[in-house]
Amino acid sequence: MPGKKATATRTTAAAEGDVTVLLIGMRINHFWAVHHWLPVFLAMPRMLRELAKDPERGLLSHVLLTASPRTYYVVQYWESKEKLYRYAHSPDMFHHRAWAIINRKERKGKVRGHVGLWHEAYVVPEGSYESIYADMPAFGLAAAHGQVPLERRGKRARDRFAYRSRKTADATEQRAQKRVVDPGKAPDGA
Repeated sequence: MPGKKATATRTTAAAEGDVTVLLIGMRINHFWAVHHWLPVFLAMPRMLRELAKDPERGLLSHVLLTASPRTYYVVQYWESKEKLYRYAHSPDMFHHRAWAIINRKERKGKVRGHVGLWHEAYVVPEGSYESIYADMPAFGLAAAHGQVPLERRGKRARDRFAYRSRKTADATEQRAQKRVVDPGKAPDGA
């Protein structure tokens, strides 16, 4: 990772609450069909630049990856699924225009088979993720949410999974208090 300084210690992501992750990518099915897959290949960097210029849209961080010479994808970390959806459906953003072009070509039968597109979106509740970075610059979830010394969340994975932010702990306690029913006022009349 050029330009990023590694920390000579063990850290974990400073994420609190739910984490929204989008995996999105493409597969080149026919290398010879450059005129079909190259515009798709070039669209993602353009969208990432557009999002970088407007942090209020909600993209926190991303990692560009390749699975093979045919398959390229991006792991994106978002503030919320609502901001992710808002960007995807916003008519003034490049994503909306790019999908309109793809849909038009598909209706005319000009896209099928040349390039594959996919995405998977996840909202991961707090307590369902953990991370560790040893002698690494901020990467992945830590690049999106910052990093803290490992000891703050626990040296063991099970401790980091068990970590709850103050906000989540308060919400859990409020839900538990709402479930407490005064004697004689049980909802079933008992």
